[in-house]
Amino acid sequence: MTENLKKVLFLCTGNSCRSQMAEGWARELKSDVIEPYSAGIEAHGLNPLAVRVMAESGIDISGQRSKTVEEIKDVPLDLVVTVCGHANETCPMWLTGKANVIHIGFDDPPALARNAKTEEEALQHYRRVRDEIRSFIEKLPSIPDDGSA
Repeated sequence: MTENLKKVLFLCTGNSCRSQMAEGWARELKSDVIEPYSAGIEAHGLNPLAVRVMAESGIDISGQRSKTVEEIKDVPLDLVVTVCGHANETCPMWLTGKANVIHIGFDDPPALARNAKTEEEALQHYRRVRDEIRSFIEKLPSIPDDGSA
């Protein structure tokens, strides 16, 4: 059955937050049509607040790990979704192969939360982006080639 699944990579700079949440949502909501992957240009480790807000939605991503694109270079991808501007600008061309590449930029929760005065205030940024990512994932795999979802 997995041969019929679309192989989708969610690519971010450090594969710690946004791409991890996207992989978790895709696994939860679209496992019947998508085989999700996430990776980064670099590997920064799994963000604990991303794990926490996903758990609030009933999705455990604590078993996922931060990895670089090098680790998935042999996966024949159907779609590469860059979820941050830096990944979009630096996406390795060898990675895309025959895959469609779309960019859906999401705000960076760690950057937004940097100046939060309380943990609750910080978590609000993570929750908003988590929910925006979920809305995007719900539309997959029927995304136009130009990325205008």
